[in-house]
Amino acid sequence: MARATLTPAAFVLNGALTDPTGTATGVGAGNGATVPYGGSKTVILRIVAAGAGTATVVAGSQPSAIASGQGNATVTFGGAGTQWAGPFESARFGQPDGSLAVDTSVAMTVTAFTLDGRYVG
Repeated sequence: MARATLTPAAFVLNGALTDPTGTATGVGAGNGATVPYGGSKTVILRIVAAGAGTATVVAGSQPSAIASGQGNATVTFGGAGTQWAGPFESARFGQPDGSLAVDTSVAMTVTAFTLDGRYVG
């Protein structure tokens, strides 16, 4: 089974976003989900598990992901629940095509969100 492509839901500046459903993932290396390259957007993931397992954001490869040597980022679930993960930096997690790859050890539902990097405080 190939990776499911997640279309990120964009947070709206000074606005609201209807909560998206998410996408069920396949299980095992290379069968999870991929988030297409989002330019200068920050990527945040909502991961929902029905039971114990892990979701792994896969480190990219050099030269595009110069910090890939830091390795994968793993979110561990002791049981059913929801966790938010991110934001993820392209220097560590960017795949050769610029996407972000997520593998899961059990079936999970993953939703990708993007946030514009601009903030005026």
